[in-house]
Amino acid sequence: MRKIGPRNLLTADALKSKKVSETYTLMTELVLPNDTNTLGNLMGGKLLHWMDIASAISAQRATNRTVVTVAVDFVEFKASIPLGSVVIIEARVTRTFNSSLEVRIDVAYENLQTGERKDSNTAYYTFVAVDQSGRPIPVTDVQPESEQELAWHTEAQRRRELRLLLAGRIKPGEATGLREMFGI
Repeated sequence: MRKIGPRNLLTADALKSKKVSETYTLMTELVLPNDTNTLGNLMGGKLLHWMDIASAISAQRATNRTVVTVAVDFVEFKASIPLGSVVIIEARVTRTFNSSLEVRIDVAYENLQTGERKDSNTAYYTFVAVDQSGRPIPVTDVQPESEQELAWHTEAQRRRELRLLLAGRIKPGEATGLREMFGI
């Protein structure tokens, strides 16, 4: 259990661990003409906006706190999403740290005329839980249940270390997960 200080006024129940499945969020959107570029495909910025909303809901389900987006990593645009498609966004928390947490987002789209569904995007969003003054506060532990969730949980530590290393917030020697991955 994390230390609960008087400044953030959290109770032990507020920091009770949760399952990854409790953070799952499913969001759908219809791609309309004002959402598209000149090629008739969903604009990337619009999709990132929707992904931010879905991932924030997931993060808030994990923490029961206000969260703010601090990073978006590893966004892959695998396929364009055409006008008239239904966008399916799935978000789930992969891991929590002290006051931050990582959310994985998977995006697919469906053609309503054919029923065909295709994968489109994957990304990782990082959030920090904050109090009413905007100061970071402790977050609830999220426990993986499946092998896939355990893999995402392990990989999240490496992504965090890489993010902190690139930002100059840790030294290479402190990135133990990355060192293990590369056998250093």
